[in-house]
Amino acid sequence: MGTVLAGLTLVVAAGAWTFSTAKRIDRELNAAIQLVGPLKQDIAADELDSAANKIGEISEYTRAAKDAANDPVWTLASTLPGVGANFSAIAEVTRSADDVATLGLKPLLKVYSSLDWNSAVPRASGTDLAPIKSAAPSITSAAHAVRVSADRLNQIDASTLLPEVSEPLTRAQTQLEDVTGTLSAAADAAHLLPKLLGDETPRTYLLMIQNNAEVRASGGIPGALAVLEIDSGKLSLGRQSSAVEVGVMSPPLQIDAAQQQIFSGRLGKFMQDVNLTPDFPTAASTARAMWDKKFDEQVDGVISIDPVVLSYILDALGPVRVADADLIGLAGSGLPLELSGNNVVATLLSDVYQRIEQPALQDAYFAGVAQEIFSALASGNADEKGLVEGLTRGAEEGRVLLWSGYKDEQAVIAKYGVSGSVSGPSVSPAQFGVYFNDGTGAKMDYYTKRTVQLIKECPRDGYEETTVRITSTNTAPGDAATSLPPYVTGNGVFGVPPGSVQTNIAAYGPAQAHVETAKLDGQKTEFAPYFHGNRPVGVLAIRLAPGESKTVDFTFGKIVQHTEPNVVVTPTVQDVKDVTLPTETAACR
Repeated sequence: MGTVLAGLTLVVAAGAWTFSTAKRIDRELNAAIQLVGPLKQDIAADELDSAANKIGEISEYTRAAKDAANDPVWTLASTLPGVGANFSAIAEVTRSADDVATLGLKPLLKVYSSLDWNSAVPRASGTDLAPIKSAAPSITSAAHAVRVSADRLNQIDASTLLPEVSEPLTRAQTQLEDVTGTLSAAADAAHLLPKLLGDETPRTYLLMIQNNAEVRASGGIPGALAVLEIDSGKLSLGRQSSAVEVGVMSPPLQIDAAQQQIFSGRLGKFMQDVNLTPDFPTAASTARAMWDKKFDEQVDGVISIDPVVLSYILDALGPVRVADADLIGLAGSGLPLELSGNNVVATLLSDVYQRIEQPALQDAYFAGVAQEIFSALASGNADEKGLVEGLTRGAEEGRVLLWSGYKDEQAVIAKYGVSGSVSGPSVSPAQFGVYFNDGTGAKMDYYTKRTVQLIKECPRDGYEETTVRITSTNTAPGDAATSLPPYVTGNGVFGVPPGSVQTNIAAYGPAQAHVETAKLDGQKTEFAPYFHGNRPVGVLAIRLAPGESKTVDFTFGKIVQHTEPNVVVTPTVQDVKDVTLPTETAACR
């Protein structure tokens, strides 16, 4: 009996000990978490001494939690059948938290002062890229350490654990994935940015400014073209041209057969149409080949922006006064002599067509304005932080796209949304895409407003099913046929009545899914189904008279992904956040 009582006493004592240890672990980790917000504020405010103190405190808390989980009784509890996995999971969370603090935060803070991304903005005087290059190894090491911790956590099957353990574990997995993604991006940027800015050898990029008034899948028709030259961060503009000047490719360039089937052979024939495909690597490599064929000048890569990004640049740069004599002459038609973030979009996408009748002069004005803005940018007078924030916003909205002709660099770029890829590592598992191509042959998309919404339908036969709803409205005035210039309306040259707008809509589903049906204003309609790689594509053309709205629903089935869906859309004149509506979920029985 004495032996039994001694055993029971030992079990009770061990239980009390593990309960006490669990409370301590919870207390230490929560204390560390409470400091994360203030730490971010210190870093944002460049209060590095205060940030260092907070990282020290966080490390003390995470180390205490890890030590508690390494207690012999806790370790023994981890071996118990059934419940042991819960103790092991908690111990792994404490180790990961301590790794992030010790191997991630501490080394990063040491190099933070040299990581002035704002100072890496190209300018006429050049850029000192040495601090970023020297910091790259430390960032890479920190990113690797945190990635190893994230991988360990992700190997734990939360479904086998108690809710009290699985829920915080899942949160920790998500948070660590976010941290890992941020660190990996910083490491890639630190390695790649100096090369892209011509630190090793001078670089040349074909700069495409997409005109959203005539929509293309990645934004708009490539209206103005120029060679951007960068030497150790020193920025200058080389040859300038237009899609019209590049001319017709004869014979047409070879294009991926699947994309040519969806978007026609115009992809390889006209610079104006290289971006009928939403896959920017295809559009960019084709544009480079066309440029080389026309001018015998092979650039290192392609950068694409649109007038909305020019407005972001001007917000950081301040108003730019037109100085070129030819532009001043064109501006005499009533166009502004001073361009700012407030007027550049309307000027380039609408007013220029109202004030200048000849298309060649319209293109000249568009290109001239771009040159004025980049000349001002090269002077180095922009607010660096504001410029970086503007370009970052542009990249997040799909308005800033980058392609490198060097395979190793492109492999890194392809991991991020700035690549504009429709397949590969930058595409999330349950990603949908809605892309627009003008079918009017005019500049009517300035007046076209759109919304895109995902509707998660009830699962069918064990697969997810999602409807992509696209609503388009022609906001042009009722008398657009006569009140708008013929160049804007198209004047019926391509069979679309003046004032109406025709759009070819291409909806992409996730990999391995199927596009099953299409509806136009609630009625089932015919559409063209395709596959681009392993992604299903549905294509449908709509025509809108002034004031008219239409809604297209594409339903995708056989979706194997169970992650939360998201949608990427063509960036238009509208703010992207106004186009993409919150996802709805159907009520299922």
